[in-house]
Amino acid sequence: MKKYSTKFWIVFVLVSVVFLTTLFVILEVKNKGLFGFLREPLSLLPLEEETSEDLKTLLSLAEALSNTKGKEKAFLILLQNNMELRPGGGYIGSFAIVKIKDGQPVGVEVHDTVNFDGRIPDTIPAPYPMESTLGVKSLKLRDSNYHPDFALNAKEAEDFYHLGNGQEQFAGVIGVTTRVLESVLEVTGPVEVPGYPGMYGKDNAVLDLEYQVEKAYAEQGLERGERKVVIHLLAQEIIKKVKALPLDQKYRLFKVVLSDLHQKDVQIQLKDPKLQAEVAKVGWDGEMDTAWKNDYLFLVDSNMNAFKSDLYVERSYEYSVDLSLPEPKAVLKVTYNHTAKEKSYLTKDYQSYSRVYLPKGSFIDTITPLTHEVVYGEELNRKFAGTIVQVPLGTEKTLEYSYQLPKTVETGELYDLKIQKQPGMKSIPMKVTVKHKNGSVQSYQFNLERDTVLSTLTSQ
Repeated sequence: MKKYSTKFWIVFVLVSVVFLTTLFVILEVKNKGLFGFLREPLSLLPLEEETSEDLKTLLSLAEALSNTKGKEKAFLILLQNNMELRPGGGYIGSFAIVKIKDGQPVGVEVHDTVNFDGRIPDTIPAPYPMESTLGVKSLKLRDSNYHPDFALNAKEAEDFYHLGNGQEQFAGVIGVTTRVLESVLEVTGPVEVPGYPGMYGKDNAVLDLEYQVEKAYAEQGLERGERKVVIHLLAQEIIKKVKALPLDQKYRLFKVVLSDLHQKDVQIQLKDPKLQAEVAKVGWDGEMDTAWKNDYLFLVDSNMNAFKSDLYVERSYEYSVDLSLPEPKAVLKVTYNHTAKEKSYLTKDYQSYSRVYLPKGSFIDTITPLTHEVVYGEELNRKFAGTIVQVPLGTEKTLEYSYQLPKTVETGELYDLKIQKQPGMKSIPMKVTVKHKNGSVQSYQFNLERDTVLSTLTSQ
């Protein structure tokens, strides 16, 4: 019998839950002939405007999957472990290839990226600071989502797949973080697996599964070869519960999945330009906004050899901008709080390569405190500064950026700030303070859970 790694089974759960339940809903709608019916009265439903647009996009995707004109469509699914953050969402421990033909799943292959990467030649140098922090000299698929833009990450992943002699031609690339499993369990409620202790709920499923397949199976007297059966059984139980949900809970699941899409725990890049345009319109493409001309902020962390410490690291942002000066000035404070107190198989001292993306034309005066060199550059029509941040267990550290903004951040009487959120990152408490031209001050406090725009009159 072929042996699979733990990562295989974790991916299998996620692929099963996300795709089989999605296909169930798609087929249910298709079989009842509701596609056209749903499009007609959407404007009459008591839905928020965004939700209505989201539903239209989901229906377009469902129609495309349900009618592939007799051809197989292959999709590359990247499982991104956001307990080990990377710019695209998390470390790519595994990937799956899902094939669909006229609404039916006709094949699922799952690969451990570490094993697959052995087929990829060492021809592409690893970007800074992977060699010094991870001991990685050449870039491979597992570390390829190093861009803050999912369109670039999707292309990189597909290119590496083909460098490893992969033969599939993909209709799209989809990035999924482990939070999707938690989201589904939030709606279904805790799931019990017959023959195994405990309940698997949204707050404990990922960690408990890891413990079960690594340690608990021996305590329960199970053979090593049987240790991963629990995950397959869990997937089956979750799918049963999703199918049995009443209509109001299916709508709740729909809303939760939409939240995952808007929070970038699911990111989509499709080859069909028309479908991709619809995906981009509702913000599910995971792309960096390179066209925004006013004030802009995007912080990106890359866990560098800190185990799964992002599970324990809490962040908060504080941003202030002074528009009363001849040239607008900004101060950004990024606080890291490492809540774990001692080293374990999941965590140790935190280390991240932190990058901040600002409007092109910004000039950074100071970054304090600094323990490593700063890398400056331009990417995707943005100015960026990157440095290594280290936060020992049980401590807190604040990194402060002071910089001049270009005058273009002001447009007439409006000041607009766009803040993009890193995929896979937890909710981040944020405070924004704006000092206007006349000296008046406005403050905003909120949790950054998705890309956000703040707009205010400069004359206030």
